[in-house]
Amino acid sequence: MKNLNRVQLTGLRAVEAVARLGTLATAAAELGVTVGAVSQQLRKTEDQLGVALFERSGRGLRPTPCGERVAAHLHLGMSQLSAAVDAALDASREGRDRPLVVSVAPVLAAKWLVWRLARFSEAHPEIRIRIDATADFVDPDAGDVDICIRSGTGGWRDVVAHKLADQHVFPVCCPALAQQLQRPGDITTVPVIRDRGSSLEWDLWLDPNGLAGAQLIEGPVYSDASLCLDAAIAGQGVFLGWETLAFAAIEAGQLARPFPDRRASGRAYWFVTSRHGLANPRITTFEAWLAGEFAMCASPPG
Repeated sequence: MKNLNRVQLTGLRAVEAVARLGTLATAAAELGVTVGAVSQQLRKTEDQLGVALFERSGRGLRPTPCGERVAAHLHLGMSQLSAAVDAALDASREGRDRPLVVSVAPVLAAKWLVWRLARFSEAHPEIRIRIDATADFVDPDAGDVDICIRSGTGGWRDVVAHKLADQHVFPVCCPALAQQLQRPGDITTVPVIRDRGSSLEWDLWLDPNGLAGAQLIEGPVYSDASLCLDAAIAGQGVFLGWETLAFAAIEAGQLARPFPDRRASGRAYWFVTSRHGLANPRITTFEAWLAGEFAMCASPPG
């Protein structure tokens, strides 16, 4: 294809258009340029190729035998180029129409994210979101997942991970039970709800307050943080909650924070995508929105 370096593509387009449409005027209209520009492109192309492609007379232009052969090849070539552009545009439209797939833990999806997605859709109606609620460790380079919202300490290999917010813990309980808890030591007088699957320990909050886990009264145990939260709402005891889990229930008055202090868990929420994901403006738009939503929960109502 080195021969293509000898002539400009705009000139070849002009040759093909004039040969196919028959006049400079109709070719100029299709190409979106002036008649004079088309005429100049024809002459320049002929000079570059060293051969006459059109016979010029008072009646207009007529392809030479060589011009007819050249125009036939150009027509096939331009048709292929047009098909290639159509394929690219179709792929672009499919990419814009395809929803962003977000992998997120079920408890974060149910208790926090789904309640906020309406705001994202209102601000960005052109971007659709599909939630894949799973506790599995998903690879954004595999399958159709675009984004992962992970909880952890970071340091994952072969991905791009941006911290969204540190995770803090604090006791929560129903408002009636909260009235019994005037000082931190009072927490040893009520049942404590435990999440069997959580790595978050009560010592994170107890130690800074001069308390020990052995002082707690054991209450119900559940295998899911969402169930623990519901148990706290139902008045079954005090649960060690965190912002994204408890925010909506506290805001609605279903739960209360009997004590104002919150303690760092050593974990954080992370926005994780593939190394190529940040080239997608829809992904960066969702990340910016998500960071703003996490920031709103940094100081939960109490």
